[in-house]
Amino acid sequence: MHEIGLCESILGAVTQRADGRQVNRVKVRIGVRHGVAEPALKQGFALVATGTTADGAEIDMVAVPAHVSCSACGRAEQSMDMLPVCAFCGSADVVVTGGDDLILEELHLVDLRA
Repeated sequence: MHEIGLCESILGAVTQRADGRQVNRVKVRIGVRHGVAEPALKQGFALVATGTTADGAEIDMVAVPAHVSCSACGRAEQSMDMLPVCAFCGSADVVVTGGDDLILEELHLVDLRA
């Protein structure tokens, strides 16, 4: 389950930015080329966050598509497939770029002033 490695990286960024403050929600943008399943990401994050300032925090994932350019017909599109083919002509002779994002987009901290 490679999601654990990604979750460890995400947790590292979260704890660094939280600077000791309790975290209750995290939002990440993850490219389709990482092949991440959201349920596995949620489970993995809960596991690695145990005992940290992000213990119990929810994680939300925004999937980012890859850009696909077809060498056969010249068309370009976005795709959510890990191994895309051209949606117009069906060719597998495509150039895939992007979709490899891993961005910590939001970090919500617990408000202890209440």
